[in-house]
Amino acid sequence: MSVVLEARGLGKRYRSNWALRDCDIELPSGRVIALVGPNGAGKTTFLRLATGLLRPTTGTVTVLGAEATADSAEAHAQVGFVAQDHPLYKRFSVADLLRMGRELNRTWDQDWAVRRITALDIPLTRRAGELSGGQQSQVALALALAKRPRLLVLDEPLASLDPLARREFMQTLMSAVAEPMSGDEELTVLLSSHNVADLERVCDHLVIITDGRVQLAGDIEDLLAEHRVLSGPNTGVLDHADSAHGDSTIHATRGDRQVHVVVRNGGTQVMPGWESHPIGLEELVLAYLSRSKVGDEPVRRPEVEEVRS
Repeated sequence: MSVVLEARGLGKRYRSNWALRDCDIELPSGRVIALVGPNGAGKTTFLRLATGLLRPTTGTVTVLGAEATADSAEAHAQVGFVAQDHPLYKRFSVADLLRMGRELNRTWDQDWAVRRITALDIPLTRRAGELSGGQQSQVALALALAKRPRLLVLDEPLASLDPLARREFMQTLMSAVAEPMSGDEELTVLLSSHNVADLERVCDHLVIITDGRVQLAGDIEDLLAEHRVLSGPNTGVLDHADSAHGDSTIHATRGDRQVHVVVRNGGTQVMPGWESHPIGLEELVLAYLSRSKVGDEPVRRPEVEEVRS
């Protein structure tokens, strides 16, 4: 497996509070990677460490073989970044922004950028501050892609967009993934979002962060195969179910009549009167988020700390 990002003992502390700690992970190249977690979980901190915008308190993070904090034009040229608020110089016209991008990036593709903006019916003469939220997000994405990065980092780019703008943004993104601009170089996308439905359509790798720690990481197809939902009657045997499944239990919910237990063990033996069901991505994500919310310990498996093919 070719690795685009590797973190070892990565942590970031603000005074006495750890925003991220003990992060050991490898992310594969050529994938669309979903980064999921609640607000305040450490997602933005992780992304800013990965793009060199923050320096770690502990550990290291390397991107495409170079330290993310390295003051290297070559390293920064390979990484594109779009922040949640799509920061643009509001008084600049779109043409001014493209001209600035051309002057600042040696690998800049001006022809592609102009074609992309024109195809979206965004006037080149319009000031950025006069654009709609969806148009601003598209310009920000075009600026990030026109530098022909090998890693594109997107921090909640869909948060403020309406459904139509979200769809158009994702269509642009997937077109870039399907037809990389950098010759034979694969484009890797690291996308943070709360909208699991959007992620499910485009992502093939998943990372869940809660409470400043990585809880789960791996190919989505493999993770869904490893997890199951066990359903049985609510007869007060939930403790027995937890005991039977041991450390594989991720989260359990009790209804009036039934108990549902998410387990990480596709081969777990099902107790009499219980049924085993496949799990969906949203259900998997919610199980880990709920697990952290009630104060459970993270699942400690090798796949969480080192993703390998």
